[in-house]
Amino acid sequence: MARFDVELTALDGIVVLRPTIFRDARGYFLESYNKREFERIGLPTEFVQDNLSQSQRGVIRGLHFQWDPPLGKLLRVIVGRIQLVELDIRPGSPYLGNHLTLELSDDNHRTVWIPPGFANGFLVLSQTAIVQYKCSAFYNPQAEGSIRWNDPVLGIPWQLDGEPIVSDKDANGMTLSEWLAHPAANHFAYHHHQT
Repeated sequence: MARFDVELTALDGIVVLRPTIFRDARGYFLESYNKREFERIGLPTEFVQDNLSQSQRGVIRGLHFQWDPPLGKLLRVIVGRIQLVELDIRPGSPYLGNHLTLELSDDNHRTVWIPPGFANGFLVLSQTAIVQYKCSAFYNPQAEGSIRWNDPVLGIPWQLDGEPIVSDKDANGMTLSEWLAHPAANHFAYHHHQT
């Protein structure tokens, strides 16, 4: 029996999965990762680092990416509810500048594969949220970047009910056009994905 169903593929690279959930009077059980299942679906199976972030309501983290080594993320929400935003920043992509936004929560158990070449961000919609992500490469602070969450060209419909809480680094991120003019943008030259 399949342990994961592909709910959605988007922007030629992003894959949204729903795990099979086994519920009974005690609660529930699910597999958050299964190498055989990921091979069956056509997703990467090699992850070298697990990260966890906790944030309060109104926090926006992102839009983050790493170009060297190119870093992909397998992301899910353990506690709470977020608005996830994924932005295509791959030069030459037919989806360049397009974004996907969807809700992830500890209720819907969505897991999202975000390949390199996407800027990843989220807004916390619940009182608190704990987000876990597996990384396909080790963190390299010398080769990370951030696209400004409110770059007007992007038109991202953030579900804000006031001013967001944003780090100084994220508030001073690049615009998409600034990123595309950066030499490192070539690390994400577009290649069609097969999933």
